Amino acid sequence: MTATTQDHDDLAYNVFAKACPSRGTLEHVTGRWGGLTLGALYEGPLRFNELRRRVDGVSEKMLSQTLHALERDGLVHREAQPTNPPRVDYELTPLGRRVAERLLALIHCVEDAMDDVLTARARYDETRGAL
Repeated sequence: MTATTQDHDDLAYNVFAKACPSRGTLEHVTGRWGGLTLGALYEGPLRFNELRRRVDGVSEKMLSQTLHALERDGLVHREAQPTNPPRVDYELTPLGRRVAERLLALIHCVEDAMDDVLTARARYDETRGAL
């Protein structure tokens, strides 16, 4: 067993283990809408419709489900104001900010590499046929 494998075995949580609860949180964070939602909220608190406009393409239903999952995981805080009409703001918790910082580093890495990715895709499609 390598030191890295041993280190993972000693952890209280191991995302590589099928039954580990961290897998669900990782799925919420790295899923299509979770990652974009966390990234958008890193810029500051947003109301639901502002967030929906910022995360282009997400449906109202999917954004609602995503926010519920992220709130349950302790990454997003929902603040309902007793106004008429009701006002609900969403913002990252301290844990959510830590996760979003790392996620944004990955997002920026991918964005910075897109010229290389597009070149690789074109080369792949030329040799193997377009999908």
